[in-house]
Amino acid sequence: MIDAPAIRTQELAKRYGSITALAGLTMTIPRGDIFGFLGPNGAGKTTAVKLLLGLTPPTAGHAEVLGAAIGDRDALRRVGYLPELFRYQSWLSAREVLALHCELAGLDRAAWQREIEDALAIVGLADRGSGRVGTFSKGMQQRLGLGVALLGAPDLVVLDEPTSALDPVGRHDVREIIRGLGERGTTVFLNSHLLSEVEQVCHRVAIVDRGRVVAEGTLDELLGGDTVRIRVTDLDRAAKTGLSRFGQLDDEGEWLVIRGIDTERVPELVADIVRLGGRVHAVEPRHESLEDRFLRLLGQPN
Repeated sequence: MIDAPAIRTQELAKRYGSITALAGLTMTIPRGDIFGFLGPNGAGKTTAVKLLLGLTPPTAGHAEVLGAAIGDRDALRRVGYLPELFRYQSWLSAREVLALHCELAGLDRAAWQREIEDALAIVGLADRGSGRVGTFSKGMQQRLGLGVALLGAPDLVVLDEPTSALDPVGRHDVREIIRGLGERGTTVFLNSHLLSEVEQVCHRVAIVDRGRVVAEGTLDELLGGDTVRIRVTDLDRAAKTGLSRFGQLDDEGEWLVIRGIDTERVPELVADIVRLGGRVHAVEPRHESLEDRFLRLLGQPN
């Protein structure tokens, strides 16, 4: 079903005896999205990936990948996957690793050379195709794994911590690869704990905690505007409460924190405080980052 979302889940759950690994995951990822999947350790991210790839059956709920039920072999042939932990035979060359995966993917043998050379070029290993995996750094092996995930021009690429072993230059290169995939209409499902990486490349984000999505949307929707901290005295509680019309208000004593405010309204906010009898000692506007939002959703101080 070409019009179906790339991924759709409804109350997808997985239990191992008395342990709940995933507790009702519901989300929809449109085709062509670069989608960030975030959450703390133990939130159920890895379990969700295993379910979507048909590596383990769900206990409850429903999910579709590329319009087919999870585990459908025809759909899985159109999915590329880079696991977080992988290991290739050290005695094989990069080209031999890619050739092996061309065979496993059932690609037309006549297209293997083009697929292999294209993959090597995309991930920056064009001059190391004959090198043995055992001589590669961890970062180079990560690049090779990404090349494997791109074989056959998949409709959906699932990347599990793709930049975890890379230096800043390597991370930049991977971001460019991901952006290129998005420009070609490929859907990217990016499972990562590196919030700054997600913030730079993803169109939409889901934040997962205890096996459920606690927030989902575009970055603009999730961040919901800017934040301003104002140090105020001589303002009573009722007057402070009235300032909530400017955004989400947190009263921290002398400091008021207003989230989701349009920065153009900060002068209006200050004028209102003065009109209500308050004295303004400091104004600190700032843009809320994805990390700020992530920590607030998980109830952590930032």
